Amino acid sequence: MDAFFGTASQRGPRWRTRRGQDAMIRIDVELDEAAFGTTKDIQVDTAVVCTTCSGEGAAPGTTAQTCDMCRGRGEVSQVTRSFLGQVMTSRPCPQCQGFGTVVPTPCPECAGDGRIRSRRTLTVKIPAGVDNGTRIQLAGEGEVGPGGGPAGDLYVEIHELPHSTFQRRGDDLHCTVTIPMTAAALGTKVPLETLDGMEEVDIRPGTQSGQSIPLHGRGITHLRGGGRGDLIVHVEVQTPSKLDPEQERLLRELSKLRERNGLRGSSSPDSKGCSRG
Repeated sequence: MDAFFGTASQRGPRWRTRRGQDAMIRIDVELDEAAFGTTKDIQVDTAVVCTTCSGEGAAPGTTAQTCDMCRGRGEVSQVTRSFLGQVMTSRPCPQCQGFGTVVPTPCPECAGDGRIRSRRTLTVKIPAGVDNGTRIQLAGEGEVGPGGGPAGDLYVEIHELPHSTFQRRGDDLHCTVTIPMTAAALGTKVPLETLDGMEEVDIRPGTQSGQSIPLHGRGITHLRGGGRGDLIVHVEVQTPSKLDPEQERLLRELSKLRERNGLRGSSSPDSKGCSRG
């Protein structure tokens, strides 16, 4: 409404220095790195303060000067007549782009912007328990603003690589061990390489295909709070596709014996393995 009464805007000049934009980079981490945490060196390409002009934008030995068009106000006014009377409008000064100052001799390194592109190496601490899509904020490590203004933040997004043995579900890990029918019937111990080293999984006699055995505290570290998830071992009982005559004879004898005892079942030779579950 001030414009209708002949008064100009009092916004004043813009700051030549402004906060820079945030930046983001994506990094790959292995499952064990996500489970226990690690540190990684990363390279980022961002805008940094020009070392030649220290962010001022002016060539060495020169300084910014007050704009002679707007006299440092950062805006120019224009008066027009209408049926309502005199109307005064204001707009950013076209000569200084609203800054109120001009740089007669721009810095040859940054062309007056006050910043240049540079590749830097940063060390990032990856906390234990991160997952796909987790973002780590590094304050002030993003893009430096125009005129050497304060830098934005850098966000490091985690991409967890697939593991050859384990499948992650939340903070729990899952895998599958394959055992023969004889081992399922009689019980056995299966060696398994976990994130904590080699362990033995106790397969109890009579274990059925599809049963799972939890190894408590052998999963992923909880990102918030203490403790760890579990490692869930899924058991797959393998039925032999081919039998030699002796194996077939023994199985038939076992089958007859179980039928006499009112039971049904079968058995088979040894074999082991571990895979993703």
